[in-house]
This record gives sequence, structure tokens and C-alpha cells, in this order.
Amino acid sequence: MAASSDRSKLRNWLPGTLGVVVLFGLAGYAGLSQGRNEPTPTEPASVATAAKPEQAKQEQAKPAAAQTAAKAAPTETKAAPTETKAAPTETKAAPKVAASQPAASPAPAPKAAPQAAAPAAPKVAAAPAAPAPDAKAPAHNMGHNMGHSMAQAPAAPSAPAAAPAAKVAATTTVDGDAAHGRQVFKKCQACHSMQPGKNLLGPSLAGIVGTKAGEVPNYSFSNAMKQSGITWTPEKLDAYLKDPQKVVPGNKMPFPGLKTDSDRTDVIAFLAASAEGGGAAPAAAATPAPAPAGNAAAPVPAARAPAAQAAARPVMTYLSDAKYTLRSGIAEGRMVFLGVGGTIDGKVNPILTAVEGQVVQVTLINGEGTEHDIVFPDQDARSPRVVSKGASTSIVFRAGKAGDFLYFCDVPGHRLAGMEGQFLVTATPSAQVTVEADISRLPTDLPPPIGKRDPKTVRLDLLTVEMEGRLAEGTTFGYWTFNGKVPGPFVRVRVGDTVDVHLKNAADSNMIHSVDFHAATGPGGGAAALQVDPGKEKSMSFKALKPGLYVYHCATPMVAEHIANGMYGLILVEPEEGLPPVDHEFYLMQGEIYTDAAFGQHGSQEFSVEKLLAEKPEYFVFNGSVGALTKLHPLHAKVGETVRLYFGVGGPNFTSSFHVIGEIFDKVYNLGGTISPPLEGIQTVSVPPGGAVITEFKLDVPGGYTIVDHALSRAERGLAGVLVVEGEPNPDIFNGVVEPGMGH
Repeated sequence: MAASSDRSKLRNWLPGTLGVVVLFGLAGYAGLSQGRNEPTPTEPASVATAAKPEQAKQEQAKPAAAQTAAKAAPTETKAAPTETKAAPTETKAAPKVAASQPAASPAPAPKAAPQAAAPAAPKVAAAPAAPAPDAKAPAHNMGHNMGHSMAQAPAAPSAPAAAPAAKVAATTTVDGDAAHGRQVFKKCQACHSMQPGKNLLGPSLAGIVGTKAGEVPNYSFSNAMKQSGITWTPEKLDAYLKDPQKVVPGNKMPFPGLKTDSDRTDVIAFLAASAEGGGAAPAAAATPAPAPAGNAAAPVPAARAPAAQAAARPVMTYLSDAKYTLRSGIAEGRMVFLGVGGTIDGKVNPILTAVEGQVVQVTLINGEGTEHDIVFPDQDARSPRVVSKGASTSIVFRAGKAGDFLYFCDVPGHRLAGMEGQFLVTATPSAQVTVEADISRLPTDLPPPIGKRDPKTVRLDLLTVEMEGRLAEGTTFGYWTFNGKVPGPFVRVRVGDTVDVHLKNAADSNMIHSVDFHAATGPGGGAAALQVDPGKEKSMSFKALKPGLYVYHCATPMVAEHIANGMYGLILVEPEEGLPPVDHEFYLMQGEIYTDAAFGQHGSQEFSVEKLLAEKPEYFVFNGSVGALTKLHPLHAKVGETVRLYFGVGGPNFTSSFHVIGEIFDKVYNLGGTISPPLEGIQTVSVPPGGAVITEFKLDVPGGYTIVDHALSRAERGLAGVLVVEGEPNPDIFNGVVEPGMGH
């Protein structure tokens, strides 16, 4: 009886015991399986890049879970998008993203998570996922400090409580036109690399989807980005690309965002597709080809951001330190001043700022036909009144000591009606940091004189690159360049040399490009033999028959458009005996830029064919951009030294009245010719589009010498440079007290 009772008890508890053992066994098996598949954090990931396979070994380790998913998934999965350049891209109706997560253990997978519903944001569908509640950001964390950040893959859904924790990185597929996204990405590639670990002005965007903002190695992020706590999901990326400052207020990105749904959707699709391809960067668009050997051309500098510069600037004539434009109007139910252009554009009674001692220029436009003026009482500055709609006036004054002051309209009743704003004067200027890619060629970037030698064959390598770069502070433009800079490289040969030209067009160019050398004798100046398709290369040679300074430029239809977008440079054919020695040689070129938006607008600017044909440029520039030869790369020399300026006009439309304020040209090789004796004692030189000149002068007095086109209205649209001369005063030649901001 007792034995029967014992067997009965055994039947009762034995199945339960066996069940518990089996459950523990299954749980242990799942844990071991995952442990085997999870590599150590330092295990390198082998990533094949389409552009440079040899760099695969240098790729950073991919997230462990992403490797596991790639092996176990029944279908091909797309990795997180690779690096992207500062990409304020427009958005299509949100990109559709399918996130597929392979099972990581034999345990049954839970049901598919419901489709993520984010209005106007990318649609993300989650596939069945393995039990993985702890989905942390992969080791390849990508964030964006400059306002360029990309979305991260969605975290894996939580698993049932009984399942062990597992790190699973979801791979994403974005429904969009990746090919078009690649074109949109050109707005970003000057600032962002698609190669892991390669940071430019902005951080690398390789594998950005699914990572946490502000954690790209070896990149200095803004505090706003580091503290944002954002994980870059496609939805978050879409929102960020639409309005970077709204998503991360105070981030460093100068780009205002991509406003169309299609651009945002497609660039996200491009990033996802690039990630799937192993982080391959788009065809070499951001990195110009190496400089030609020998004296043919100067080295090609990389497009990098200059280090933070001290705000102190050389004393310059004719140029104000702070410039504002205000328009009278009605807003918010009252009379107001409205900001025009730059950082104050569209703002009501904007805050105006200056530094003690700076020269401030304020332009007032009458916007509605009521009489107005503008007064800065603490600065003892008052404008004339403007009465008619569209009439305007300007005042210039020097900012007094630091403080918080007011400006207002002094017409009776107007200040009370709302026309009053704040004017802040600070004691010291803030450091200037250029965050856009600097495409401007240094004025010192030219080869040394050739000297006496016999004629020989000189090889010249040119690479045509289409890239987004700095046009002005907070403003970028889609430049077309020779070797990644404007102007193109300074080419230096000797009369009698044979120039062996090799022209390569970057694979990701949209246009055919070419080159026409004014120094060449033959069809098209070489352009007839050098029309090069994207990704192709052609060569030809010509003999330098006549000494002189000549322009070269792209000559592919529409020729004026190619030139206006930056495709011009100079070639010097030295005479047999060379030119007389001088202490400094500088390389300057003048051009026009035709943007659709008005001068001073921030963000990425589009080209306007209509304005080009009407010959109405928004910008006039030296060396490609506003401030290239003032704030970024001023010229430097010392008292007693001699200076030679090689100056040309790319155009395509306007003649320059080239002038250095406060100097007289000792010698002028007019129109670039070196066969005839130079002119002497010249104040201003006319240089037509496609023309050049060589000027020389000795420096007698220290100070800042402003370089201008004496059609001085163009200085208000960006056309100015400065030569900073150091040394002891020379009262015998110039005796006077130079006022800061107003003298030489």
C-alpha cells in the first residue's frame, strides 16, 4: 500500500520536475548560443568599400548584434547609413523604412510589432524580433554636432519576460530614390564623410542609423548635441533634416534644413543603401585629385575648416564691421522694423549687435510708404527720413562702449506704435569659426618662379569636382571646381614648354566638363579635345608659344554657367629670362555668383540661370567666396618688401576696375602681357572677363590696404580683400593718426 502511494506521488511531481529542468536547459542553450555569436567590442569588422577596397581593414568595428543579424537573416539586410555630409535635405513624404530583426535563439519569436505611425516622418515596420529588450546603440555611434546628424535604427522590441536579454541591432531599408538621394547628399559631402572614422567639418556619418547623437569618436560636438539624448531613428532623422535647430536647439549646423519631403526621404534612402554596401563613400567627389607634379600647378588643399580665428581683424578702408538692413512694415498688429537678410531675416525688431569700436552700417528701407527714420540715441546716430515706398537710406557710426541700448523710429508716435529694438555692444568679439567647407584658394597657393632652364614637357593634372562649399557666413553654394578650389590651381610654365594636360571628371559629377586655355593655340584652346564625361579622363598637349598671364576656364555649354559656378584659373607662361624677383607673389581672381535667393540669405543657395542671362549677380567675390581675402585668408607682407599680384577675372560678365586702396602700382603688365615693357605709376587697371594683369609695388607704410574693384557698389556684395602690412611707421611718406576701421 505504501509502495502504491509512493508511485502515485512520483507520478504527480516527476512531470513537473522534468518540465522545470527542460525550461532551464532551453534558457541555458539560448544564452550560450547568443554568447558564441557576440564578438568582443574590439573585433574589427570587415567592410568592403566600393570606392577603395584597400581601406576595408581600416574600418571600425561594426556592432556585434548587426553582425549576428547579417548572418542569421534569411533576407539581405541593409546596414545603417554611412557617413553623410552636412545634409540639410528636403523630405519626401516620410521615407518608408522596414526594420527586419532576425531571431537570435531557437525560442519562438513574438508577433510582429505594429507599424510605427509617425506623421510626415519615415514609416517603419518592425519584423519579428528575437527576445532582446536591451537594444543599446552600436559601437559605431554617430551623432551630429554641426547640425548634421542622421537617424539611427529603431531599438529592438522588448521580449517576453522569461527570455534572456540580448543586444540586437535592427537593420533598415528605406523606401526612397537612393540615386536621387546621392545627388542631394552633395550638399553634405563637403562637410561629412561616408568613411568610418573620417571626420571632416562634420562627423563621419558611416553607420549613423541606430546610433546615439554626439558619440562619433574624435569629433568635438556642441554641448547641445551631446546633451540631446537623441537616437537617430529614421523618423528622428527626417525631423532633424527638416529643421535642425528645432530638433536640437543650439547645435552648430549652419544649414537650415531640407524643406522638401522628397529630398529628405531620398537622402535617408541613400544613407541606408550606402550602409548596406559596407560604408562605401560616394565616388570621389569630396576629395580632389592630388596636385600635378613639378611646377604645373600648386598642391590641392583638402576642404577643411580653418581653426577658430581670433576676431581681431586688420584695419580696412571702405568696409564696415557690422552691417544690417531693416525694412519698415506691419507685423503682429503693429508698426515694426523687419530684418532683411542674414541671421536677422524676417525677425521683428531684431537684436542688432556690435563690438566696442566697430564701424556699424545700418540701411533702412521704407516698406509701406509711411514716413520713417531710425535713431541710435546712445551712439549719437540718426538717419534721414524716408517717405516713399521702396526708398532707402543708410547711416554709419562707431559703436561706443559696451552696453545694452535701444534703436527706434523717431517719427512722432511710431516708437510707441512698436518700432523699437535692442542694440547690444559687447566689450570683446567672439572667436570666429568657419563651419562650412572653405573652397577658396589661398592667395599664396602658387608654385615658385621657374628660373632659367630649357623648355621641357610639363604634366598638368586637373580634376573637375562638383561640391557644396562656403559662399558666405552661414551660406553655401554648389560650386563646380578645378581640383576642389576656386579659382583652379595656378599653373606655371616657361615659354616653349609643352603642356601635357590630363583632365579627369569626378565620377559623381552631373555635368560634362572641359578646359579652354587662353595660352593655347588650337581649336577651343584645348576644349575641343577635352570634353570629359563623368568618371572619364582625357588628355591633350599644347605648346606655350607666347609669354604672359592667361585665363583658363571650362568651355562646356552653357559656358557662362560653368564659369559662374567657379570653373576658372590662371596659367603663367614665363618669358625665357623669367620675371624680376620680388618678395611676395599672390594669386587673386574675381568672379560673379548668380543665386536664386537675394544676397545675404542663409542656407544652401541654388543657381539662377535667369539672373545669369540677365547679368544680375547676387554676389561678387575674390577667390570664390565672400570674405575669402579678408576674414579667411588676408594677404600679409612687411614694410620695405615688394609685392606682385597675379590678378584675373573669371567673370563671366563683368569687367573689373582693379585697385588697391592706398597704393600706386609701380609696374603694370597690362592685360597680362610680358613682351611689352610694363606701365609705371598706375592707380587702377581695367581687366575684362577672361583677362588678366600683373601688378607690382613696394610697401612703404604699415597698415591695412583694401583690395577692390573700384565699381565700389560691388564691395557691398562681397568683393573685397585686404593686404596687411607690418612694420615701422614712415612719417616722411604718411603722417597721420589712423582711426580704427576707417584708415589704411
